[in-house]
Amino acid sequence: MRLKDKVAVITGGSSGMGLETAKLFASEGARVVIVGRTINKLKDAEKEVSQLGEVTAIQCDVSKLDDLDNLYQQVEDRYGNIDILFANAGIGDFTPATEVTEADFDRLVSINFKGVFFTVQKALKVFNDNGSIILNASWLGHRGVDTCSVYGATKAAVVSLAKTFANELADRGIRVNSISPGFIRTPIIEEIGMSEEKIEERRKKIPAKRWGQPEDIAKTVLFLASDESSYILGQDLAIDGGIIPLWH
Repeated sequence: MRLKDKVAVITGGSSGMGLETAKLFASEGARVVIVGRTINKLKDAEKEVSQLGEVTAIQCDVSKLDDLDNLYQQVEDRYGNIDILFANAGIGDFTPATEVTEADFDRLVSINFKGVFFTVQKALKVFNDNGSIILNASWLGHRGVDTCSVYGATKAAVVSLAKTFANELADRGIRVNSISPGFIRTPIIEEIGMSEEKIEERRKKIPAKRWGQPEDIAKTVLFLASDESSYILGQDLAIDGGIIPLWH
């Protein structure tokens, strides 16, 4: 029960890495708030997490500041303060740089960068000192990969935000770190229509010789959320099977 009675907010909590983290947090004693844009997916996720512990689902689009204000007002009304934030919400769009439109650019930046920034900023007024904030970046923020110009830039920005937030919040004892997942087998892989052939092609390039699972992410986020990582702040932790240093 490493998170007993801690209040944890997880954006993008209705599927994939966010949902798996919510389940693990609940099983470790946290009072979990899962956040997402789609109410039906949220309700399904809430039922799943409720089998393991206390959970509340709140609909919110992190790119809309009014939604974030409403989110934290509801959390404050129900729980008082927050101890843990996993800013996990994000979207992917993989388009050659020559074909990126202004609408594509704005949508990615609005959710992946602006959304993460204000998710943290607006949480701080109800955040307990000595808490933990984890931002979800990506290995693509560290490597130059074709079709990932805007997406990779937003994720590099998230890594930078973690360092700056960590510096600004150190006096409050709030630890801020980021994670950079590699190839993780989440529902989005099927949603974007990646073929089994392409999935296997990617697997062969991963030094660990397997795709990551949402559980791999959840266990690492739990570590960063718990007292076990009390001397770690301003770091980016790659959960990538060796892609960043070794993939070619």
